Amino acid sequence: MTLKMILIFGLLFILINMIKTETVIQDEIVEEINLYTIEGKVYPPDNYAALNYNDNAETIRRGSKWQIDTSISINGGEYKGFLREDGSFIISGIPSGSYVVEIDNADYFYEAVRVEINPKGKFRARKVNYIQPSQVIQVPYPLKLKPLTKYQYFQTREQWKITDFLFSPMVLMMILPLFLLLVLPKMINDPETKKELESISFPKINNDMPEISEMITSFFTGAKPPEKPKPSTSNKQNKKRN
Repeated sequence: MTLKMILIFGLLFILINMIKTETVIQDEIVEEINLYTIEGKVYPPDNYAALNYNDNAETIRRGSKWQIDTSISINGGEYKGFLREDGSFIISGIPSGSYVVEIDNADYFYEAVRVEINPKGKFRARKVNYIQPSQVIQVPYPLKLKPLTKYQYFQTREQWKITDFLFSPMVLMMILPLFLLLVLPKMINDPETKKELESISFPKINNDMPEISEMITSFFTGAKPPEKPKPSTSNKQNKKRN
């Protein structure tokens, strides 16, 4: 029994020492990896800032959900953060590297910013440009992010305008002929041009052309359209003799 007890206590002692050494190694690895914090401030929209000039600004500001509806996302959700009451934020536990900071808000669009942290702990912030990545436009750090535009989820309905009615094709087809009939005669004051226009003879329609109804019936039935009887030459000669 004594030998078994000694062996059991010896094994427990060895296991405890192994666990202690592993924890010490992990602590040393964590100490070697320096972690940093990304901080900044998100500014409210313009209509929210205009509440400072109202009498009931405090009551409206307390009931506002602007800070609650806004969150900070780094690298597409790898790190998340939220705003304080004054709009500032701090996201800690981030190692050195390059990170894209985005502001998530359902009503307003904020421009994304890239924050680069070198191993020495120096920060550099610049605008995100996916079209020209080599173009570097630096921004101040700690970050100061302002809304650019408001999201438009619905298209505003167009209002009725009289110009839309006047320039519609149907109205133009009705107005232009009247304009030509009324205005063009007044514009032409030369009597010679008037005589020329009056002397223009339009071509007459040939009476020998078949009617449209006869053409349609012949097309469906397959029969030839009936020919119109031509005036006889004898009648013409009799008329001439008379």
